[in-house]
Amino acid sequence: MSRLGIYIHVPFCGRKCAYCDFYSVNWSKSAAVDYTAAVLRNIRHYGDKTQTVDTVYFGGGTPSLLTAEQISSIISEIRSCFALEESAEITLEANPCTLNAEKLAELRKIGINRLSIGVQSMINRELKILGRMHTAERAEQAVIEAARAGFDNISCDLMIALPDQKPEDMSFSIERMAALPVQHISAYILKTENGTPFDCAEIRDRLPDEDSTAELYLAMVELLEKHGFMQYEVSNFAKEGFESRHNTRYWKCLDYLGIGPAAHSCYEGKRFAVERDLSAFIADDVQQVTVTDESPCGFEEFAMLRLRLKEGLILDDVPEHRAELLKKLPPLLKEGYAETDGERIWLTPKGFIMSNSVIEYLVF
Repeated sequence: MSRLGIYIHVPFCGRKCAYCDFYSVNWSKSAAVDYTAAVLRNIRHYGDKTQTVDTVYFGGGTPSLLTAEQISSIISEIRSCFALEESAEITLEANPCTLNAEKLAELRKIGINRLSIGVQSMINRELKILGRMHTAERAEQAVIEAARAGFDNISCDLMIALPDQKPEDMSFSIERMAALPVQHISAYILKTENGTPFDCAEIRDRLPDEDSTAELYLAMVELLEKHGFMQYEVSNFAKEGFESRHNTRYWKCLDYLGIGPAAHSCYEGKRFAVERDLSAFIADDVQQVTVTDESPCGFEEFAMLRLRLKEGLILDDVPEHRAELLKKLPPLLKEGYAETDGERIWLTPKGFIMSNSVIEYLVF
């Protein structure tokens, strides 16, 4: 049987964050009902019992705005239409404001076994700048309540290089987050995306410069690893055995099927994307997709994605490019951007900061 990950894009938010350019719309009860029905239709359309589903990921948006009953119906439909593994990793992204003890108990009961909680910072001043609805105290409470509800695979999002952020601010957030019962931290450098409220001179002038951002990143890696969160990808850190199985599919060019407006897929030999339009997704019997790559996971893409991982690129996986890669490598080794044992090439934390340009030099 082939193996498959399923991604469900839930496009609802209580309020759009100022830095975010992911597709989302305001939540309403009726829209959530219609959206869920459309997701179920699409699962039935793609359903194939010969395919084993070993990861399911509810991303957004804010998936935790759906009721436990709506989420349960989606999981049940996946189980009916595919061969859903008993040990499948089933992740739900959640905003701390949408979680309480009762909701968490319901989520655990219906089969969610991994939570990704959008904390971003443990400093209220920074949360206010980002436009987050929760406080650091509320985020802390959500994580503790999740652990009490039986969740033993909890990830928190952390954002660094924020407006006016000092090294001690970042360290405070990491120390406070690491003290919580979490097993995984996704840590991102803030980027000002085109068309967002953060895309303005006022915000850009308050961001750390390139050198300061690099120093923050390297200090973050060191501090997280000190607390047992080992880096396994550019922006992801986990305690042993708690690496995200679903997200690792993306970096290893494994199959995944995306359902929902703005969802992306690498499925049946093609990459395709759904239109960023909730109304169209609800109205159509089957989601309309645009093919973005007729033959994905060629050498360049495969190597680029593998080099995002700490384990790096195994040279035996690309034998026809081995000599050229090793020929280009010496300057990267000398500058401390990459390392090799002759069988693999991997980037250092210093290389990860410059990953786009390092990978472009090495691969393209």
